[in-house]
Amino acid sequence: MVGVPDDTWGEAVKAVVALKPGKEISATDIIAFTRQRIAAFKTPKTVDFIQALPRNASGKILRRQLRDPYWVGKERQVN
Repeated sequence: MVGVPDDTWGEAVKAVVALKPGKEISATDIIAFTRQRIAAFKTPKTVDFIQALPRNASGKILRRQLRDPYWVGKERQVN
């Protein structure tokens, strides 16, 4: 989950998902799954699928690299 620009709220939740080989799921299914388990304001509004999540040498996901492309051209990043 990362924050992306939103005209109304300043920032919206986006899920960036890397599926295991041979697995399939829709963005709608992911949003519905999270909506059942966490508060509505925490659920992702959109979902993007990528091949692999960027990780550092320790294996930690590099969320900044996931987030930066959505904020290109914005003069301010809401934190």
